Amino acid sequence: MPTTSSTGKETITAAMSRWAAGLRFEQLSSEAVHQAKRLLLDSLGCALGGYLQHDVQIALAVLDEIAGDGPAIVIGSGRRVDPASATLANALMIRCMDYNDIYWKQDPCHPSDIFPAALACCERARRNGKELIVGLVLGHEFEMRLCEAAFPGIRERGWHHATLTAFAAPIVAGRALHLTWEQIQHAIGISGSRHCTLGAVTAGKLTMMKNTVDPMATQSGVLAALLAEKGYTGPEHVLDGKEGLTQVFKPDWKLNLLTDGLGETWRITQCGMKAFPTEALTHTAISAVLDLVKSNDLHPDDVEKIQIRSLARAADILSDPSKYDPRSKETADHSLPYVIAAALVDRQVTPAQFTMAKIMDPQIREQLQKVEVVADPEIEKVFPALQRVIVHMDTRDGRSFNKQLDYPKGDPRNPLTDSDVEEKFAALADGVLSSAAQKRVRDVVWNLEHVGSVAELMALMEADVRHPRAAKAMSKRRMKRGKRSKVHV
Repeated sequence: MPTTSSTGKETITAAMSRWAAGLRFEQLSSEAVHQAKRLLLDSLGCALGGYLQHDVQIALAVLDEIAGDGPAIVIGSGRRVDPASATLANALMIRCMDYNDIYWKQDPCHPSDIFPAALACCERARRNGKELIVGLVLGHEFEMRLCEAAFPGIRERGWHHATLTAFAAPIVAGRALHLTWEQIQHAIGISGSRHCTLGAVTAGKLTMMKNTVDPMATQSGVLAALLAEKGYTGPEHVLDGKEGLTQVFKPDWKLNLLTDGLGETWRITQCGMKAFPTEALTHTAISAVLDLVKSNDLHPDDVEKIQIRSLARAADILSDPSKYDPRSKETADHSLPYVIAAALVDRQVTPAQFTMAKIMDPQIREQLQKVEVVADPEIEKVFPALQRVIVHMDTRDGRSFNKQLDYPKGDPRNPLTDSDVEEKFAALADGVLSSAAQKRVRDVVWNLEHVGSVAELMALMEADVRHPRAAKAMSKRRMKRGKRSKVHV
């Protein structure tokens, strides 16, 4: 089976696949294992909160029509479906509130978007907790390395980072299925060659697709692995060969970053978590504004102007005209003016700030025009090592306050504690899981390496608290499934 490019060199996907196929739990550092558990608990919390969101209910209704029965559990509903459908549903739940993990070097990414690929394929293959941890670590390793390899990042070229997820997800799925390294290489080729994502999904007025493209890329990876398992082939040169990613997207690429030092350190330990359910570049600004507001006891009527000095992309993407008039959750959580206005009025930025009633709250909207976002070339020079912002706040009585902050709460240099992660999980799980059910999930996650089957964990993820909105939607879907069954009979 060919593993070399037209130049005679081994393709980069061969080296990646061989290492992924051979990785064992015992090779992981204790820090990597612990961080995998932290990120899994955080992601499961995001999924439980996401289960109640409108876009997820729409997607679940569609999957009720098209998904086949299978071994993989859909979080919240508890329905067992095929691995590809479960992956899409669960990944959308994790992603839809924009509250899961964040990594940003040359490109941004949310590597836990790939967790459902590991979960569903481990369920299908009846893997244990150790194997799941290996999959979680692998997803972060390659997704984060892919984000480091392009200069400039592909997002700056107009492409979305879900493009890169389509290359990392099949590695995770293939490893969970215990494919050979050659099959994993084919899975990368299958998924990567057909799943490039336009940056339009996060530019201007945002829609539900903003949080859906990464789950679709993760689903693509699972489908590719299932195809490769049966003998389907894909281009080995999909990254570094003729008309592969690097040739089509143009230079510069440092592909050695995808394989140099594999296993010496673990990227997952360098990934941040979100303290706020918003776009990553808003976090430092929110942290700084909340500190100024609370430490100086400032109220909306006290403030005349808030200037945020940040990156050019923050001024471009997060404060274009549509962000001063947000009319959807997706636009609001990517609006720097909105999140700063909400922080000023409510002194917090949580999922509660992204209901339509809150987004249209007159008091918050009155603050939007007070917020000015300025691109600062000096801040550009220190990014991505620092996510610096400089906040200047003027009050109506002539006072001025300034704060420079280099990274937000949740950054690996200022991480959420285990207690913080548990509190975030509980806040998101309330209304879906009872306190007793939440404790069972926490106990399994913190002891994941001793769990005999991933199915044990996923069986705990069915809602035992019937939130009115989710219960109504589920009842409608069950009625439709019942009607279809009668027609088929």
